[in-house]
Amino acid sequence: MATYTLDTAGEVCPFPLVEAKHAMAELSSGDELVIDFDCTQATEAIPAWAATEGYPVSHFDRTGDASWTITVRKP
Repeated sequence: MATYTLDTAGEVCPFPLVEAKHAMAELSSGDELVIDFDCTQATEAIPAWAATEGYPVSHFDRTGDASWTITVRKP
């Protein structure tokens, strides 16, 4: 199991989600993707996408006034 970080800070929606989808497609089963973002819409879009795809979310936290981090695992 490996952990990868995707920093999408400064990118407007929907690009954090688009990049997360591409990154997850490259990961192996058991790998985790830490997504750092500051797009408010992604606070709903990324967890909803993870749930739809069956990707467990192990961590979701606000890291600043308008920034968040979420960790998604590929089953």
